[in-house]
Amino acid sequence: MSDATIDVTRGAGAPSYLSAGHRVRSWLLTTDHKRIAILYFAAITVFFLIGGAAATLMRMELFTPGADVVSADGYNKLFTLHGVIMVWFFLVPSIPTTLGNFVLPLAIGARDVAFPRLNLLSWYLTVAGGLLVLTSLLAGGVDTGWTFYTPYSSLYSNSYVTLAAMGVFVAGFGTIATGLNFIVTVHTQRAPGLRWGRLPLFVWAHYATSIIIVLGTPALAAALLMVVAERLFGLGLLDPARGGDPIIFQHVFWFYSHPAVYIMLLPGMGVVTEIITCFARRRVFGYPMMVAALLAIAVVSFFVWGHHMFVSGQSLYASLIFSFLSFVIAVPSAIKVFNWTATLYGGHITFESPMLYAMGFVGLFTLGGLSGLFLASVPIDVHVHDTYFVVAHFHYIMVGGTVAAFFAGLHFWWPKITGRTYPEAMAKAAAILMFLGFNFTFAPQFVLGYMGMPRRYHVYLDQFQVWHVASSLGAVLLAVAYILPVFYLGWSLVRGRPAGDDPWSATGLEWQTASPPPEHNFARLPIVREKPYAYHEHDEHPQEREATTHRAQGTGRTPGAARADGASGDGPRADDREEAGR
Repeated sequence: MSDATIDVTRGAGAPSYLSAGHRVRSWLLTTDHKRIAILYFAAITVFFLIGGAAATLMRMELFTPGADVVSADGYNKLFTLHGVIMVWFFLVPSIPTTLGNFVLPLAIGARDVAFPRLNLLSWYLTVAGGLLVLTSLLAGGVDTGWTFYTPYSSLYSNSYVTLAAMGVFVAGFGTIATGLNFIVTVHTQRAPGLRWGRLPLFVWAHYATSIIIVLGTPALAAALLMVVAERLFGLGLLDPARGGDPIIFQHVFWFYSHPAVYIMLLPGMGVVTEIITCFARRRVFGYPMMVAALLAIAVVSFFVWGHHMFVSGQSLYASLIFSFLSFVIAVPSAIKVFNWTATLYGGHITFESPMLYAMGFVGLFTLGGLSGLFLASVPIDVHVHDTYFVVAHFHYIMVGGTVAAFFAGLHFWWPKITGRTYPEAMAKAAAILMFLGFNFTFAPQFVLGYMGMPRRYHVYLDQFQVWHVASSLGAVLLAVAYILPVFYLGWSLVRGRPAGDDPWSATGLEWQTASPPPEHNFARLPIVREKPYAYHEHDEHPQEREATTHRAQGTGRTPGAARADGASGDGPRADDREEAGR
């Protein structure tokens, strides 16, 4: 195939998506999935800073045993704000709405998502929900905790529960729109030849996540509507004095909220898989089992919600069943870790910053998962329920794992998103500092929980102080690690060197177009003829990408990349056309 054909396919010379209008209106009314991903990135960054500020105030308060910074009521509102913002407006949308929105259509050879206008609407719904929650903060705050547990939230709280609950309710519709869009896009927009068995695991991960989103989020909406209906209209749904049952709220809430953990984690698993296979220069070990594990996690996640309710008074037999199922879901999660390890074994490994973040994810996810097995055991959970052991566990999973994967993907695809490189030494330092700071922050909380320190208390016994001081000092390191990328990634936008189309010598269709991509991704839709991850151990290291790029100019193809020809030249085979899902 000639160089000219490859240039047409890559969209060389075409203006990038960043050049398609510079006015605010062109961004706020865009239907380009790449620009919408940038809008989401800006929104969740703001929410992350707000949630992080609340966490900073809490760690300052917990530095000493007494109440020195905020009152008891103020502390209740702080941890509620922190939880609501971080869970519903950062962790849940973080990877799917940003990296998923940007990369998924590129990774399947599509020119956009299936419903571009719905994609934009989802961003507006998310922002509107966030503004409602922030309005509740300005009006006086909410003191129920991010779980909105009844009967306190429905009958007794005098804070702005209805406003915050409706904010989460509205944002949920934005999440559903994103999940629906991804499902339809994967079914209908795949490039010719991109069969199900050729999909990148990043795409499979978002497909499985979207199933959870579409099936589970309505349950959260129902739970929140019950609280709002109880507060506004006194329907008696949750009030025992009028025949209601407050435990029903917990069942409906956790039916969604435990699968929501995997809404955060599954996309991260997809990100980490792409990075590990790239920097190990090896095809993913056990591709079919990796796909099966993703789908198994999505299915089984809907059957384990009761392990949050071992002390709620539910039947002992129900608790035993939920405990067993909680151990079952650990199996596909362990498969992911073993397959990543097997992919690394014998690989030609290099440790660029995305790889360091990905390794951090594997470590933190493994530690969080192992601690989850303790909580899946009924007698241990009864002992540590509502203690800092639980706080440490879900932060290792939800924050440590998800944020590490988010930063890994951000650094991996940053050259594709912006067309610029960043200071690699600073990025490596931030990755290492984040791993150390996170463990320094949350490992002491396992000890606190085992010793009996309750969660959500701002005044505590002197014997717990040394562990709280250690946790607060670790939070300082973690904050530095989170802030560093703001500076060097911002610097890269202005002073970063041009990255080239494929700086990592990676496979995948997203690397077969220009950096940054043109408005419609590909000048001509690619045709896929090979399985994903066509790496070989003799492939060049990413450090040799300059020489690789020079050689590739003579062939029109990046070495090690899956073959993706343009629509001109060799046409698709009949079976390619039939199985492309178009």
